[in-house]
Amino acid sequence: MTEDQLLGPRAHGEPCGSAVLKAVAEDFQVDEVLDIALSGEGEHLWLWVEKRNLNTEEAARRIARAAGVPLKMVSYAGLKDRQALTRQWFSLHLPGKSDPELAAAENESLKILQRSRHQRKLQRGAHSANGFTLRLTELRGERAALDARLERIRNLGVPNYFGLQRFGHEGGNVHGAREFAGRGELPAQRNLRSRLLSAGRSYLFNRVLAERVAAATWDRAQVGDLLAFTDSRSFFPAGEAECDDPRLTILDLHPTGPLWGAGESPAAGDVHALEQRIAVSEPAIAKWLADAGMKHERRILRLPIGGLSWHYPEPDILQLEFVLPTGCFATAVVRELVNLAGQTDI
Repeated sequence: MTEDQLLGPRAHGEPCGSAVLKAVAEDFQVDEVLDIALSGEGEHLWLWVEKRNLNTEEAARRIARAAGVPLKMVSYAGLKDRQALTRQWFSLHLPGKSDPELAAAENESLKILQRSRHQRKLQRGAHSANGFTLRLTELRGERAALDARLERIRNLGVPNYFGLQRFGHEGGNVHGAREFAGRGELPAQRNLRSRLLSAGRSYLFNRVLAERVAAATWDRAQVGDLLAFTDSRSFFPAGEAECDDPRLTILDLHPTGPLWGAGESPAAGDVHALEQRIAVSEPAIAKWLADAGMKHERRILRLPIGGLSWHYPEPDILQLEFVLPTGCFATAVVRELVNLAGQTDI
């Protein structure tokens, strides 16, 4: 599957040039933002970990082995990119145990930067945001055009597409979802099951968002929309009054799209018709997601970019810094700026 099939049209016009991202791990840095005050005591040991070219699941396995505990005793808030330099929290459940020696987990790809005790374990989704520092190298493009596009992105946000990495090489995870959905089966392996369900759900969301981008309605409310605040999972219906809410203008409130699950979309009018049309176009996946016990949820269509700043360390290097809500993709920002030369699956 191509990028256009998995994502959709850009909102701000053709890319302003080309660049390379992730030539080295340091070009893609992610810092988890966690608004939890650690108490310094309790049966959970929290670890602030720096990873280089290492995925979150493998880091958890290494920490569990070094601590001599089952993997289920290790928790983390979210998955981070493998091909990157990332810093995130893990927690170890150690009831009645002292802090273990964890040197065996560390090497050039994993370093433990900080440790603290706490009364509770780290829950999935507990982090409030992710901070990104991206270096675009081998940059080709007019600086004036790049600066103007970045100003536009800062002021208007970008479509909140799920990134290509969600779908696997050439959309392999979507193909896998279709195969299992066609048979009405779920993969026995938990990790594969989670990956394919997520890919199927993300693909349908991207299809809806692509239609809204093409119609220039991705960043504005319509009667029948379901609206949500940037950092909230709850939503409410939009009538005529809600469509003029000033919080839409300041990128605090947004229209949402469906994350498929049991039940029909609670949207109304033309919005509901669009979402049902997408579901009907992939009936096996839509039914498969509902049968798997997924609940119908919503995701904001517009992605606001927090604290966006940029500079040019070298004539052919552009460095970006910004903060995104959890579950959102930095590559959705880059895609509205430049083409990534020779890279399609990051």
